[in-house]
Amino acid sequence: MADHCLAEAIAVCDEPRVMELLQSQLEGGVPPAEILAECNRGMIELGNRFSREECFLPDLMFGGMIMKNIMAELGPRLGPGEQAAASHRATAVIGTVQHDVHDIGKDIVVMMLQGAGFQVVDLGVDAPPEKFVQAIREHQPAVVGMSLLLTTCYSSVVATVEAICAAGLREGLSLMVGGAAASELLAEKAGCDFYGRTAADGLRFACQVAGIHPA
Repeated sequence: MADHCLAEAIAVCDEPRVMELLQSQLEGGVPPAEILAECNRGMIELGNRFSREECFLPDLMFGGMIMKNIMAELGPRLGPGEQAAASHRATAVIGTVQHDVHDIGKDIVVMMLQGAGFQVVDLGVDAPPEKFVQAIREHQPAVVGMSLLLTTCYSSVVATVEAICAAGLREGLSLMVGGAAASELLAEKAGCDFYGRTAADGLRFACQVAGIHPA
C-alpha cells in the first residue's frame, strides 16, 4: 500500500523526499493509481496548512509544480481508464462573478481543487451569468464556485444563480460562494448551497459533493 509519508512530504513541499518515495513505491510494485490517490491526499493537506496559515501562496504554487512532476512519472504507467479516473475524478466550474476582476482567491481554490484531482474549468474574472450557464451545460460539473471580493457584486451572484435556474440546470448541481465579500447570508439569499470562509472550506465541500474522501 502507498506510504502516508508520501502525502506528508507533499504537504510540506519536500520535493526531493517526494520523488524519492515515489520511485521507491514504484519499484516496490505499488499500483500507480494508489500512489496518485495518496498524492492527492497530500495536496489536500497542503491546502489545509494554507488555511491554518502554516504556509503561503508560493507553497501552493510549488505544490502544484510537484504534482506536475509526479504526473509525468505516473501518467505513462496508468491505463487509459485509470488515468481518466485518477486525474479527473470530478469536474468543478469556478469563476469570479461579473463586474469583479479579483482573482487571487479564485486561483487558490483552483490550485487546491486541481491538486485534489478535480478537472477545473476556470472561467476567469468578470464572468457573466451566461458564461457560467454555458460551462455547466458543456462540462456537467459536480460543483460550481462563485468568487467575489466586492460587496457591490452581490447582485451578480444572485443573477448567476437565477440564470442557472432559468436554464433548467439547478437540479442536482451544488453551488458554493466564497471570497472576502461573501457570507452565509449572501449564500442563503442567493440560493447557494454553501459558503466557504476559506479556500480549504470550499475544497472540503467540493470533495464531499463529489464523493472524494481525502482521509
